[in-house]
Amino acid sequence: MANAPDRFELFLLGDGEKKVTEEADTRIPSSSIFTFNKEDHTLGNLLRSRLLQSPHVKFAGYKVPHPLVSKFELRVQTNGTLSPRAALMQCCKDLVNDLSILSREFTKEFELRKMVGDGAKADEKKDDKRAGR
Repeated sequence: MANAPDRFELFLLGDGEKKVTEEADTRIPSSSIFTFNKEDHTLGNLLRSRLLQSPHVKFAGYKVPHPLVSKFELRVQTNGTLSPRAALMQCCKDLVNDLSILSREFTKEFELRKMVGDGAKADEKKDDKRAGR
C-alpha cells in the first residue's frame, strides 16, 4: 500500500513519545481515557475483556481511531472505589499472572507429550528390532 506507514513505525516509539497516556473524562465520574501508542486490537481487546471481569469496573471499551495509525483508546469507568488507573494497573498484573500460568501449563503439557512421544518412539524401535526390520 502506497500510503501505509513503514513497518518499524508500527512498534518503535519516537523521541518523546509515551507508550500510554491518561486523560480524565470529565463528562463521566470515575472515568479515564487511556491512549496506547504503537499497539492494536490484540492488546485493546485483551485489556477490555480482563477489565470487565473486575467487580469495580462499570465500563471498559476501546476503539482504534484510524486503521493506518497503530494506536487505540481505552475508556475505563469504575464504581468509584478504585480509580480507572488503579483498575488498569490491577488488570495488567492479573494478565501477566494469567499469561505466566498459561506458559507454565503449556510447557508442562508440551514436555509430557514429548516424553510420551519419545516413549512411543522407543517402543516402535523395540518392535522393529523384534520384527527384524
